[in-house]
Amino acid sequence: MSTRIEQILTDTSRDCGSCSPGTPSIAPSLTYSEDSEDQDELPQPEPHRRRRASTRLISQSAADIQRITGESTTELINRCCGGGCCMKLGQKKKEGLEYESIPLPDNDAFRSLCLKIAEIPKVLNNVAEMPQQTAFLKPIRRTSDRLPSPTDSAISVSSPRDASDASDQLSKSLAKLELEDLDTTIQPPSFVQPHPPYHVFPAKIHNTRELTKLGAEKRTYHFDLDITDYPTENGLDFKVGGAIGVSAPNDTEVVEEILDLLGVPRYLRDKPVLLQTTSGRWPTVWGDEQARELVTTRRALLTWCSDIQSYPPTKQLLRVLAEYANDPNEKKLLMFLCAGEGQGVFCDFRTGPHVSLSQILHAFPSSKPPLDLLLSVLPPLMPRFYSLSNDPHENFEVRDGKQHRLIEIAVTVHESADWRKGQRTGIGSGFFERQSRKYTAMQAAGEPAPQIYIPMFKGLMANPLAKQFVSDGPMLLIGAGVGIAPFRGFVQRRLKNANCANKVWVLQGIRDSLVDEIYQGEWGVHESDVKRIVESRRGEGRYVQEEVTNQADLVWYVINSVDGRVFVCGSSKGMGEGVEEALVDVAMKKGNLGRPEAQKFWDLKKEVGQYIAEAW
Repeated sequence: MSTRIEQILTDTSRDCGSCSPGTPSIAPSLTYSEDSEDQDELPQPEPHRRRRASTRLISQSAADIQRITGESTTELINRCCGGGCCMKLGQKKKEGLEYESIPLPDNDAFRSLCLKIAEIPKVLNNVAEMPQQTAFLKPIRRTSDRLPSPTDSAISVSSPRDASDASDQLSKSLAKLELEDLDTTIQPPSFVQPHPPYHVFPAKIHNTRELTKLGAEKRTYHFDLDITDYPTENGLDFKVGGAIGVSAPNDTEVVEEILDLLGVPRYLRDKPVLLQTTSGRWPTVWGDEQARELVTTRRALLTWCSDIQSYPPTKQLLRVLAEYANDPNEKKLLMFLCAGEGQGVFCDFRTGPHVSLSQILHAFPSSKPPLDLLLSVLPPLMPRFYSLSNDPHENFEVRDGKQHRLIEIAVTVHESADWRKGQRTGIGSGFFERQSRKYTAMQAAGEPAPQIYIPMFKGLMANPLAKQFVSDGPMLLIGAGVGIAPFRGFVQRRLKNANCANKVWVLQGIRDSLVDEIYQGEWGVHESDVKRIVESRRGEGRYVQEEVTNQADLVWYVINSVDGRVFVCGSSKGMGEGVEEALVDVAMKKGNLGRPEAQKFWDLKKEVGQYIAEAW
């Protein structure tokens, strides 16, 4: 059988490169299979198929997680917190221990946590220790306050010249500890910058619009970003299939709310403060782990440097809140969650919907820990990366008598449960949606060129598809949702020179073309010839992996052509796994291979760069 695979891998009889532009292509076209929805003829009636259930799993307890996933206890512990809480599910009270009922906080935020706490032991064991503080905020003294006095015994034996040198050195040191002249409402402080030669640049939004329509399950926005003035860096340039990094800030309203909950006086929030760290990379995510000393503001640190909603709460965070809880009942509850006896409840806490920092502070209102201690235990705010959806070398627009260079991206809004609003958006996608809505509102108010910015930098990582997109062989692009966006730039470039040597086809999976087909009509000429839409929520409902099987002739032609490539981009759950199975089925059918040999066939294609999958 391995000989059969080698024969298929070396079969290059269909050399498309030998065709001239005027020669009819021998490549198979997108077929209209029995399952295709856009046939010219009416389809034959088929038995009704039940709509597939959602793949989203909803759990309400650690026991549900274990039942649904089928994980062993050890696996579940490793995935959760490692504290052995899953071994304690359904455990009865221990004899000899005294228990007490604690009045629970009477507020909506606490009730939204759904903590199932009846009685807790009066004596707790294995309580998490207070985490080490690594960040310290100190007031900045005036230069005159820092200079030694003439009567200081420590310098009484020094010469006047030594005292002058010490004064000059101290003045220079203090000069470095000044708040930089930077508008941190549109870009992060410079210490958040990636390492050279990359720079966070406030790119002005040239235009933005919502790609999806009312009724779509997920909202997707398009952005044209003006990079005309982006710093020139060692010949590095934006390219098709590349990505940009975005330093998205936390929502300003949420930041203000947290500062209120912590009792930080308003006059201190934007006042320069000296930040000293003892270890790690924070407040940046770049470079070496080392101690740092810099001047910033409390608002800037909470806005640009710490993630306040993307991760489930940790015991370190709860331990800090317990230490500074003034209400004795709140302190007992928080300590219980940090103790061995509270492992099961804590696991429910972590594996349920992500709880934001503001929600926890509302739930335990008597706890107001120092901001610098809180910053020591919060996870760092990471940049988000977005693939370009256009050919950046061809996109220019003239405005105000000047030629502007533009890049384009598409962003789908991620939402999760929220205790007050029902749903809350992710940090990155929520920031993009707010900026888009601000821009649209300012345009509607009559402003011709709203000044709205996206803090971005040239991506330190490129879409893996871009590295393999330099060949001239035929290509099949398979994607769903916003995963189709990076293909658009590739197709635009390809279709400018459409001939036999650079054929390209797209299979695009969407829910409903009426509301969530992104970039409809914006792929370039011959779009209808190269793209097939597969809808899962209209008609009978089909998925893109089913169309892969229907297009078996095309798939087999592309993958066995000289420089032929198959690209897959989208969610790994459902779509990614389904497409991979469909490709194996195609190899079994067209190559007359068994399943193990068909899987090996695609593994070999991955090794040589002919089958590229980018999933998340």
